[in-house]
Amino acid sequence: MAFKRASKVGAFIPTSSMGDIAFLLLIFFILTVVFTNETGLVVSLPRADASEEGLRDMISNVFINEKGMISIDDMIVRPEQVAGVMSQKVAENPFMIVAFKTDKETPYGVVSDVMEGLKEANAVRVFFNTDLNLPGVAY
Repeated sequence: MAFKRASKVGAFIPTSSMGDIAFLLLIFFILTVVFTNETGLVVSLPRADASEEGLRDMISNVFINEKGMISIDDMIVRPEQVAGVMSQKVAENPFMIVAFKTDKETPYGVVSDVMEGLKEANAVRVFFNTDLNLPGVAY
C-alpha cells in the first residue's frame, strides 16, 4: 500500500522585524565598542634657551613713515647714512635680522634707497612687516 505523501511545507522566515533587529544590533555595537584616540608618536620637545632680550639684540627695526623719514632702532637717519649705521650693527652682530616697516604711503624711491643702503652694509637678512588683512580671518 502506497502512502500518500503529505504536501511539502515551504520554509518561511518572517522578514517584517528584520529591520528592527538590524537596527538594535547596530546600536548594541556602537555602545559597546571602545573608541580609542590614536596617540601617534610621543615626542619630547626641547626647551628654548634663548631669552626674549637675546632675540631683541638680533633684530634691528627700520621704520619709514609716509614723509620719507627713516628711523633705525629709534635713531633718525638720512638715506645716505643708512649704510654706515647698518654696517656698524652688522659688524657687532653678523646674524642680525632687519625688520623693515614702512607706511603704505611711503614713496618707493625712499624705500629703494634704504634697501640699497642695507645691501651695501651687507644686511641681507630682511623681512617686511605688513598688515595682513584676509577676508573672513580676524587677528
